[in-house]
Amino acid sequence: MKELSQLIRNIPASVTLAVNDKAKALQRAGHDVIALAGGDPDFDTPHHITAAALAAIENGATHYPAPMKGIPSLMEAIAHKMNIDNDIHADPKTDIVVTPGGKWALYLALAALINPGDEVLYLEPVWVSYPPMIKLAGGVPVPVSLSPDLNYRVTADLLRAKITPKTKALMVNSPSNPTGRVLDHAELREITKVAIEEDLYVISDEIYEKLVFDGRKHESIGSLPGMAERTLTANGLSKAYAMTGWRLGWLVGPENIIKLAVKLNSQTVSSAANFTMHAAVAALTGPQDFVEEMRLSYEKRRDFMVKGLNEIEGVDCKLVEGAFYLFPSFPGSEKNSLDLAEALLEKAGIAGTPGIAFGSSGEGYVRFSIATVMSDLERAVERMAKSIHEIL
Repeated sequence: MKELSQLIRNIPASVTLAVNDKAKALQRAGHDVIALAGGDPDFDTPHHITAAALAAIENGATHYPAPMKGIPSLMEAIAHKMNIDNDIHADPKTDIVVTPGGKWALYLALAALINPGDEVLYLEPVWVSYPPMIKLAGGVPVPVSLSPDLNYRVTADLLRAKITPKTKALMVNSPSNPTGRVLDHAELREITKVAIEEDLYVISDEIYEKLVFDGRKHESIGSLPGMAERTLTANGLSKAYAMTGWRLGWLVGPENIIKLAVKLNSQTVSSAANFTMHAAVAALTGPQDFVEEMRLSYEKRRDFMVKGLNEIEGVDCKLVEGAFYLFPSFPGSEKNSLDLAEALLEKAGIAGTPGIAFGSSGEGYVRFSIATVMSDLERAVERMAKSIHEIL
């Protein structure tokens, strides 16, 4: 038999999905495992959204959508949302493509920009899928390591130190998975300055934009002067609207780039599902109070969990600014993050994602999701406190 794809063979599988699947399998087998590895909100999709999907199905929205890149009502809803929430002015006819999930939106952005050998910078610790996506698009992933001692702050000097004549783009994620860091205006200006001076594209992953804490406000880099023509903004409904299983996202950017993304869509996934587009219209144009209710719940869980973890000797957890993850370190341990995660599972029945999955800057850390019920978080803190000497 002829050799299979070396490219795919050399791409790692998603560690977060693998750990989450393992935790769920242990639960099904009867083990008392607290699953804190995934990023799936524990809330159900609000009723008015599911009702809109069911009505759409009953009304025949089970065929290909027309147009395939997004039904007009959804394109208008996304354009309105981007204008109001993000100060990004997108033409619904030319500047938007709807995707089956936010992850595919990110891949479309990369595929539309990258030629073989182009370098793409990303901020590390980084969500596990960025480097593999860059490679799959034919690019070369280049990490920009951020320091926890400086609260993962981004500076122009850090970016410039990694730029070469082959650098094509920079990927940013705010709020960040896994660190929970929210880029402030000064940092966005630093990134903007470098992007314009070095003629770089920016891919901005804003999937957690609604989940910011302590009165912070999310700001989109595509809204800054000089950035509209070089920024691709990826977003979706998974996190803020508790719609991970619906697989509905979008990509917004300059018309010439979106045209290429639409072309790739047409030859691969074709489109997102028709009825999910109708559900998305209901999500974006309907009541928004439940989004704030979920955000407040995550903030309350964050406060509890950070306090509880920091009271455990040998654990250090920063007060994250957004998203629904904690990224504690274990300065009292000589174990690497893989061994720490395994010890947490074996000794305390807690499934977390080893920090090394988020790049070398994540070594020594374990990511926990707080997108689960408070009772599970309370049990997790109690178990860790009792087992910490065995874990470390």
